[in-house]
Amino acid sequence: MGTHGAPRGRAARPAGEDSGGAAPAGRDGYFDLLRAVALVRVVAYHTFGWAWAGLVFPSMGVMFGLAGTLMARSLRRPALTVIRGRLRRLLPPFWFWGFFVVTAMLLHGWMPDWRIVYWIVPLGDPPGSAWAGQAWEIVWYLRTYLWFVLLSPALLRLFRRAPLPVLALSLVPVAVLTSVPPPEGRFGGALTDLATFLFCWLLGFAHHDGVLGRLRPLAVVLPSLAALALGGWYALTHQARYGGTYDLDDNPLGQAFWSAGFVTLLMYAKEYAGAVGPVRSRLVTVFNARAVTVYLWHELALILAVPLTDRFWEVPAFERYLPLESQWFLFGVGWVLIAGFVLACGWVEDVAARRKPALLPGGRAARMGT
Repeated sequence: MGTHGAPRGRAARPAGEDSGGAAPAGRDGYFDLLRAVALVRVVAYHTFGWAWAGLVFPSMGVMFGLAGTLMARSLRRPALTVIRGRLRRLLPPFWFWGFFVVTAMLLHGWMPDWRIVYWIVPLGDPPGSAWAGQAWEIVWYLRTYLWFVLLSPALLRLFRRAPLPVLALSLVPVAVLTSVPPPEGRFGGALTDLATFLFCWLLGFAHHDGVLGRLRPLAVVLPSLAALALGGWYALTHQARYGGTYDLDDNPLGQAFWSAGFVTLLMYAKEYAGAVGPVRSRLVTVFNARAVTVYLWHELALILAVPLTDRFWEVPAFERYLPLESQWFLFGVGWVLIAGFVLACGWVEDVAARRKPALLPGGRAARMGT
C-alpha cells in the first residue's frame, strides 16, 4: 500500500450516523468487526513485519471498501455538507497528533519548508525528518482517504451511469501505472495509492447501491477468485522488482487485485447473509469509536514500547520471568500504550464530532474517516 519505506500497514461511520452504548442501534456488526480486525492487523504488521499479513487480511483494502460504502450513504445529503463533515471529524485528531510529532521533530533539529501546509490539510504527504519517519509515514492513508472524499461526488455519479463496467475498469489505472511508472515524488505516490485502492472504494458504492446483491454467486465468486489468483501470482513472481519480497504493501498491482478479490468476497458475504445486528462487544465498540486515535497513535506506541521494554531488563524479576526478548511481549506492551493513548487522546474525536468528550465511548460513536 503505497511506497513509503519499511514495514507499514496501510492502515467510517458517516457523519450523520449515530450509535450508543455497547450495542448501538443502527450499527452494522459485520462492518464493525471487520474494521476492528483491520486495525489489529495493522498494528501486528507494524510490530512483526510479516510479509504475508496482507495476503491473510488486506486491511486497508477493507478499510477503503467500508469507507466507500459509508460515503455513498452520506451523499444522500448535499456533497459540500458531507465533505465538510468528513474534514471536521478527521482533521482535529490529526492536528492534535501532528502537534506532538512536529514538535518532537523540531526539537531534534528538523526544519520544514512550505510543505508544512500538508500538516494542516494532508492532501499531500507532509514533510518530516528521517528520525521520526516511522511515526509520520502512516499519513499516506489520510491523504488517500481525503482525496477519495473530495472525488466521491463525481465518482458516484460516474459509477451509477454504468456500475459494473466502471467497477471493472477501475483496475486499469493501477495496471497502467505499473507499466508506465508514475512521476517521482509526492504526486506519483499519491496517484499510485489512489489507483491501488480505487476498486475497493467503488466496491463500497456497489455494496451501498445493492449492485452486488443483485448478482448471482458465480458472477461474483469466479471474478473474485481470478483477481486473487492474479494478485497473488504477480506478488510472488515479481519479488525482484519490489525489493525481493512478496509483501503487498510494496506491490501496488498485487495489492490492488488481491484486495479487489478479497474485499469483494467479504462484501458479497454480507449481501448474502443479509442484515447483521450490532456486535455486542465493548472492545469492538471502542475500536470503532476510537479508530482514528488507534491508527494515528499506534506507531508512536510501538516506538515507545522499545525503550520501555529495555528498562524492564533492569528489574531482576522482570528479566527472569518475563519474555523480554519476544516480539509478542513488545506487541503486548504496544497495546498497553495504545490503550493509554486512547484514554488520553481519544476525547479529541468526540470534540471533532461535536459530542461531549468521554474517556471511553459510551454514547454516540464515530468511526475512522467520518
